[in-house]
Amino acid sequence: MDHKTFRAAHRVEGRSAAPGVAMGPLVRLVAAKLVARQSRSKADEQQALVDAIEASRLDLTELAGKMKDEDAEAILAFQIALLEDENLAAPAFARIAGGEAANRAWLAAVDAEIMTYDQADDPYFRARASDLRDLRDRVLRRLAGEVDQPVPSGVIVAAEDMPPSVFLATDWREGGLVLRRGSPSSHVAILARSRGVPMIVGVDIDHFESGVDAVLDGDAGTLIVGPDSVLRADYSRRLAEQAAAREAASAFGGPVSTASGEPVQLMINVTGLAELKEMNPSQVDGIGLVRTEFLFQESEALPTEEEQYQIYRRMLEWAAGKPVTIRTLDAGGDKPIAGLTEAGDLNPFLGVRGVRLSLKRLDVFRIQLRALARAAVTGNLKVMIPMVTVREEFDRCRALFRGVVGELHDQGVEAAMPPIGMMVEVPAAAIAVEDFDADFYSIGSNDLIQYVMAASRDEPQLADLARPSRAVFHLIGHVVDYAKRCGREASLCGDLAGDPQQVALLLDRGLRSFSVAPGALGPVRAAISRYSGKAA
Repeated sequence: MDHKTFRAAHRVEGRSAAPGVAMGPLVRLVAAKLVARQSRSKADEQQALVDAIEASRLDLTELAGKMKDEDAEAILAFQIALLEDENLAAPAFARIAGGEAANRAWLAAVDAEIMTYDQADDPYFRARASDLRDLRDRVLRRLAGEVDQPVPSGVIVAAEDMPPSVFLATDWREGGLVLRRGSPSSHVAILARSRGVPMIVGVDIDHFESGVDAVLDGDAGTLIVGPDSVLRADYSRRLAEQAAAREAASAFGGPVSTASGEPVQLMINVTGLAELKEMNPSQVDGIGLVRTEFLFQESEALPTEEEQYQIYRRMLEWAAGKPVTIRTLDAGGDKPIAGLTEAGDLNPFLGVRGVRLSLKRLDVFRIQLRALARAAVTGNLKVMIPMVTVREEFDRCRALFRGVVGELHDQGVEAAMPPIGMMVEVPAAAIAVEDFDADFYSIGSNDLIQYVMAASRDEPQLADLARPSRAVFHLIGHVVDYAKRCGREASLCGDLAGDPQQVALLLDRGLRSFSVAPGALGPVRAAISRYSGKAA
């Protein structure tokens, strides 16, 4: 791919594994090569492998000594334990005894183990295949006498896969990661989220060349190659906000209010438990959006009721009594899920997605509702339904939820009926919000903007249109006003809520509940604190 041939930005779709934005040149990483051996005896080949394994173990032990967080230490400890397990190398030594070179013997032995992990039913074990590839390549480099070359900082790395040890040894300041392999549950994804490194997976990297200018949008799960000046300016602003948020995050916490002392609720959007590890619930007013898609996207097998219940329960326990708003599965559109969403939708964003899909797949929906009803006894749970368009959809969801709670009680299982709200992201629902008997309303600005403006949020050429307009703010104000009149809560959980430049305009429309990405807490909190009255 020659970036000079691009006349407009070229967008490559992937799957988000860690949020955030990065800008810089792409750098391709290549896997370790199998180097032909020199003529050596069987004993020398065996000793060469022994030495390479031991050198690799010492490398990892030294790296582990530099780590300061539990995730990194656990990952490296796992790899060190594998190298110390004689069963891993035994097939390689057997091949050497049969006359095979050490590097080929090691490659064959570990690749067989990798295949076993790749074919496992459990997504956790499939994700651990990356650790084995890391060990395989590290020992191969030692056998070839190669020295590990550090990845330069400030670049967007594109690779087949990223070995966890290479990730941990890399300076990721202002950098990002694009992988063909991997998943949001991989070790590298966990590390990327904990370190604030934007990352996407599932990208075809074959045609990328090192040196091509690019923008990585970890929030949207996209890579933009050859961004134009408009996109550069937009993402430069987001980068500045991201940097400011990271610097300010530790200094902010507790309740927030406007300059006149009016309290404003500030919550966070999350995709999973990993994002909560570095946060204290005292820093926020709760979780305003849990995107449950992450549970469904990690494997072809749909999550069980028990798996979902355990994760929902742990989130409620983390919140320690503060509200946790969990959105039911919002699949479809730009979030396909194997075994659930339908292929061939002529227009995915206007097709069978969100609540429309849930009401078609009641087998899947009922399992999620059961898990949520069980978790509701643990803490302050609120449940919201995505992509609601007409009242009948919402009423049917409430009836299904009541039925599930009754069913659990009949089975002697503890369960409760939490407040049920709706996402307001379809213009029809925003205009006629008074038709919906929801316990609360959560405005999804990402979809609302693209539907109001008839401009896909994923199309770079429409970036100027896919922005909040007076029409969008009018609908937000309409929803907020209605919620106030009937004594219900209205919040905003889309990207618009996390834009500090729009905070004053949102407060002007009466909004007093924001839910943002954790990285946006600092700038949004500061913008709220500065607000003293009408901005426009």
